[in-house]
Amino acid sequence: MPDKNLAGHWARPTIAELEGRYVRVVRTNADADLDDLYDVSHRTDEFKSLWRYLWNGPFTSKDEMHRWLAAVQDGDDPMFYTVFSRELERKVGMFSLLNIVPDMGRLEFGHIWYSPLVHHTKVNTEVTYLFLRHAFDDLRYRRVEWKCDNRNEPSKRTAQRMGFQHEGVFRKHMVVKGQNRDTAWFSIIDDEWQARKANFETYLASEGVSLTQLNTG
Repeated sequence: MPDKNLAGHWARPTIAELEGRYVRVVRTNADADLDDLYDVSHRTDEFKSLWRYLWNGPFTSKDEMHRWLAAVQDGDDPMFYTVFSRELERKVGMFSLLNIVPDMGRLEFGHIWYSPLVHHTKVNTEVTYLFLRHAFDDLRYRRVEWKCDNRNEPSKRTAQRMGFQHEGVFRKHMVVKGQNRDTAWFSIIDDEWQARKANFETYLASEGVSLTQLNTG
């Protein structure tokens, strides 16, 4: 017999803004966001390297980045967001929801980048937590996915640190920037969320606590 809890249709995400202790996240606006986003991602070669595994960037000019931001800012899949750091009082990265399948209650987190200015801080973790909470607690989705280039070791470590389970590698899954990409797949499902949520909240409220240890302990 069909599971009555799986009948029907899940709502599409429509969230325009999320607020946290360390971040504020809003839908991307090319005109408002360009100056900060270009500066924090193109300042040096180290900063530009954050684009290595992404579909776009680094950009040859601020105007080129503006054209890309303007092209994606109003999309409904992917839905792009800009991340504001409360500590630095500036915009420091981007995040998107994509591959949204309301009929199946699933979506993906992707096109994620953060400036080296906020690496090793709680910015990325809190943004991920806020969107997971929205997906599972508000939308009641069944599954959230995280995918990345299989060569992108920092992204894979981040996914696992935050409690995403590795599901395997899709070989020659895509062509990105003229190169074959093997894609590593990760997910969190609704059955796991309450435990993951408690670990996120403990980590975000405390100092000296390892989220990796919370999720693997």
